[in-house]
Amino acid sequence: MKAEKIELLAPAGDLEKLIIAVDYGADAVYFGGESFSLRAGAGNFDIEEIKTGIKYAHAKNKKCYLTLNIFPHNDDIEHMTEYLNLIKNLDIDGFIVSDPGVTELVKEIIPDAVLHLSTQANMTNYRTAEFWIKQGISRIVLARELTINEICQLKSRLGNTAELEAFVQGAMCVSYSGRCLLSNFMIQRDANRGLCAHPCRWKYALVEEQRPGEYFPVEEDGRGTYIMNSKDLCMLGHLPELINSGISSLKIEGRMKSVFYVATVVSAYRKAIDAWYRDPVNYAFDPDWMTELKKASHREFTTGFYFDKPGSFGQNYQTSAYTREYSFTGIVKSYDEKSGYAVVEQRNKMDIGDEIEVFGPYTDHFTQVLTEMLDEEGTPLDSAPHPQQILKIKTDKPVGVNFILRKRSKNE
Repeated sequence: MKAEKIELLAPAGDLEKLIIAVDYGADAVYFGGESFSLRAGAGNFDIEEIKTGIKYAHAKNKKCYLTLNIFPHNDDIEHMTEYLNLIKNLDIDGFIVSDPGVTELVKEIIPDAVLHLSTQANMTNYRTAEFWIKQGISRIVLARELTINEICQLKSRLGNTAELEAFVQGAMCVSYSGRCLLSNFMIQRDANRGLCAHPCRWKYALVEEQRPGEYFPVEEDGRGTYIMNSKDLCMLGHLPELINSGISSLKIEGRMKSVFYVATVVSAYRKAIDAWYRDPVNYAFDPDWMTELKKASHREFTTGFYFDKPGSFGQNYQTSAYTREYSFTGIVKSYDEKSGYAVVEQRNKMDIGDEIEVFGPYTDHFTQVLTEMLDEEGTPLDSAPHPQQILKIKTDKPVGVNFILRKRSKNE
């Protein structure tokens, strides 16, 4: 019997990102409600948006997972109970949990709930996995600290008693399995309750107690140092190892990232996964997939713990800034085949004469010079500087709804 195709799981920080993730090839999405997920800074979903998102995804045979992975305090339990009662009849495909009390609460209120163990639970060994499976967990989101060999051993031990899910793309946390107190200690924003300020990305220098105001660089230069600044995880070039390890789901981090990021990263992984399943024996990595992936905002890349414990090569001591080679300039809302005009919602400034790239779901990008641009009334424009301005743009080739326009940044 042919093995089931591995799942590509994408972040959905809001309803628009959910739609984009589904359209660009994700098999499933994960999102947070207005409370109780570990990304309070994301747009997140109210109950009506959850219903709309589920309806959209299910119509395309995609799945929806809700994150409930905070570590709650006493005063959170009553509110979580109320929230679960409000959503208990929604057709959610899985609940991502990390706390034993929350796990029990979900089971009590939604007895048929499918439970996924969050990476926050730092599951690193088969005995712990067996414990959680006994509690009703059907999928384990692995700790980021596991190697490929350890994952293979886990799969061999567990068999089909639970699915394994692993992060393959996105930000890495300096703390073990993301369980960090640094943000809470420094500015009273609790990372374990969804409010992390990412102080690990800040610039640090050394101050001696008797010399306040004198900053000594840890590195031997004048820039200070980003001593806790991890590179971003990227496993796009290692899909065969991931698929053959027995992992069921490949997870992309980034509920707070842009629509452009979601579309770009999902599209790259979708192409690579599909290429492997078309011909596993003759599969070869296409460098164009990585070229496309890097067009989204990113830090330098690392393979994390998958092949060895990362040393200094897994950190970037020079800067925590992102590489932004391209800017997201617009998204297509409709297209008229007769006239060749696309209705576009502007996201960043565009000017007549700009060279833009256009790409969409399951398509290769094309490049054109922006020669015609009209406002909603049909008045010709030389520039579109206003955020979310509605435009009509003549495109050289046919496009579709949710196609994305981008252009190379001027400083690149």
